[in-house]
Amino acid sequence: MKAAVFYGRNDLRIEERPIPAPAEGEVLIRVRACGICGTDVHIFEGDEGAAQTPPGTVLGHEFSGEIAAAGPGVDGFAVGDRVCVDPNKYCGVCDACRSGHAHFCTGMIGYGTTRDGGFAEYCAVPVSQVYPIADSLSYLEAAMAEPVACCLHGIDQCQIEAGSTVLVIGGGMIGLLMLQLARLKGAAAVILSEPVAEKRALAIRLGADLAFDPTAEDAAQALRAHGVGRVDTVIECVGSPMTMAQAIELASPMATVMLFGLTKPSQEITIRPFDLFKREIVLKASYINPYTQKRAVALIQSGRLDVKSMMCPPAPLDELPAILSDPLRRSAGKYVILPCQES
Repeated sequence: MKAAVFYGRNDLRIEERPIPAPAEGEVLIRVRACGICGTDVHIFEGDEGAAQTPPGTVLGHEFSGEIAAAGPGVDGFAVGDRVCVDPNKYCGVCDACRSGHAHFCTGMIGYGTTRDGGFAEYCAVPVSQVYPIADSLSYLEAAMAEPVACCLHGIDQCQIEAGSTVLVIGGGMIGLLMLQLARLKGAAAVILSEPVAEKRALAIRLGADLAFDPTAEDAAQALRAHGVGRVDTVIECVGSPMTMAQAIELASPMATVMLFGLTKPSQEITIRPFDLFKREIVLKASYINPYTQKRAVALIQSGRLDVKSMMCPPAPLDELPAILSDPLRRSAGKYVILPCQES
């Protein structure tokens, strides 16, 4: 089978590998779609994502497909079932798992980060990690369950109140998902700060009340000019120290600031504790997708969350290294790889 294997910084090779045999309790997934995540970019560029990735690992953790084979002891699923995958497998016995905080598991396995993942024609995973998807759902949409699950964990922590105002910084895939989720949570006004005109236009179509260009006008002045008197929640989805600092500056007193974007591990921002004190700002962050995959699948299948409008045309596996190497190309939207050439 073809697989995209990570060997080190800027070194991702499309290779032939044996099709893995599912062990006891595992299923073999024929991968139909696998999304390119910001974490994949960080790994490709030599940085740590959610975990350290060993050289020789097949990347890709946002994937869907059908079950091609099942190992011994698999119940509830059969060959031919259409599924998506939660890539994070918890050990269940460490202190974090036993304390109800399993996403901080010290023995966690990450398919596509610490173990072979979905940028391959086939991938074997424990049956505990697969979720059934409806026949009406495309594999492209189902592959988005993992990023939606991550966003759900983040949006839950924001504790958005009905009738509040939410500002999202960054109109990439994650920002546009957060925008929609904030609306579903009951926000009365949802605003996007995004320099790319096409993404601003898409945000309006997806339910934003206002979308402005922060490079053309001062963000605080833009909010005031459009009658925004208070911002209750700011969700930063860029992963830049500059936009993270801006998120704190634009937050109103007693607001929640969610620093959702992933920075490089060594990057820092300057915070003035006295400023937080004077405004009672609550700073939060969000780490992976603890127990939110089922909700993500249900939400996508309901049709209430659009996960396709921000996608670029899908690409074959051979194009993956070129896409990861080209920031300008990636900035156009969400790329999904089709390892088996079917969506």
